[in-house]
Amino acid sequence: MNPKLRSVLFWIHLVSGLVVGLVVAVMSFTGAAIAFESQIIDWADRDARHAAPAAQGTPRLTLEEMIAKAKEAKPAAQPSGVTVSPEADRMVTVALGRGAAVYVHPYTGEVREQGAQGWRAFFHTMEELHRWLAASGDNRAVGKAVTGVSNLAFLFLGITGLFLWWPRKWTLRSMRPTLWFRRGLKGKARDFNWHNVIGFWSLPVLVVLTASGAVISYRWASNLIFTLTGNEPPTAQGPMAAAPVPVPTPAPGTKPQPLDAQFAAVMKQANAWETITLRLAPPPGAGGQGGRGEGAPRGEGAPRGEGRGGPGGAKGPQASAFTVREQERWPLFATNTVSVDPFTTQPLKTETYADFNSGRKVRTWLRFLHTGEAFGWLGQLIAALASFGAVFLVYTGYALSWRRFVPRRRVQAPAAPTVAAPPAAESETHAA
Repeated sequence: MNPKLRSVLFWIHLVSGLVVGLVVAVMSFTGAAIAFESQIIDWADRDARHAAPAAQGTPRLTLEEMIAKAKEAKPAAQPSGVTVSPEADRMVTVALGRGAAVYVHPYTGEVREQGAQGWRAFFHTMEELHRWLAASGDNRAVGKAVTGVSNLAFLFLGITGLFLWWPRKWTLRSMRPTLWFRRGLKGKARDFNWHNVIGFWSLPVLVVLTASGAVISYRWASNLIFTLTGNEPPTAQGPMAAAPVPVPTPAPGTKPQPLDAQFAAVMKQANAWETITLRLAPPPGAGGQGGRGEGAPRGEGAPRGEGRGGPGGAKGPQASAFTVREQERWPLFATNTVSVDPFTTQPLKTETYADFNSGRKVRTWLRFLHTGEAFGWLGQLIAALASFGAVFLVYTGYALSWRRFVPRRRVQAPAAPTVAAPPAAESETHAA
């Protein structure tokens, strides 16, 4: 590389790192902290979801009765969805708006709060820091802008860091100091070694994390994915948003079929399934529930951050929209959306991942690559390790900069006094 160009890139790299380093460190640490949120919450919440066996002969409550139980326990909240599982000892989950839910016993009607409140509060705090530096109110937009710009700057730092790392000679001897950790190093040599080694091994993952983060943060970046793949960008930013399906106008006085009958129709359409979720339409005049933003705490039956959006604002009768998570699926985040006529329980439309256009497929992959969930626990582990490595990149970057701008003064030790040898005559006298 041209020495002048290398010098320019170095100083841009250094100054950019100093400006956004602290924000990048916060985002990296919190990203590592929430990497296994879904697994930890599921494990810690296992007792709250367990439904104790009811007395023999006790009839199962209808879903309408379970939702009524939830409303009775939480009168200030509006149910926004209901999730069922095939296990007989599993509570039914009733979602209550953004990120909140209760569990309802399908036979006794017992309403139980979600467990693991300590873990949920911890992850909520980490997500607030990760997304907008825990800002609130009007400052939240400022915090989101800061994290978005810092994420883009970190992507730039990764690319320029690769150019600065690029060896002049591709030999094992010249590359060894930057490929693995060396023992016995201290100070500047140690920080330089750590910065290069961690940057080298984590760079591919960090580029994916930052690039996908930009797509999530910026509408223009999301639209660019659709444009590059030759598809028209959607009106909604979330990759999983789907337009409500209209249904034929029923005869006057016709009432919707019970929810259990609608769920039964969906179960016939599904293969071996894990969860089926129905998003409930808001009451007249309440407006749409709104989708949960990407990265928000997930409800049971949907991956974290999968925006689902409500049908508010649509005119005329709309199909009931069910989200089905099957046991055997690829990609791992794939779900099926089954639209059912609520008056006849007739399935009207089934949309799977294979039905997405190329832009929507790429956009959805990027969403789950950002958290590593696209490849299950192994992908989450890799994303967490790379994010944690980014914290050390910030630390070593600041340490190297400090030593560059604030050089350590060397203190010279005072010279030892010189002892004069005794005169020869005096020595001889003492010897005598």
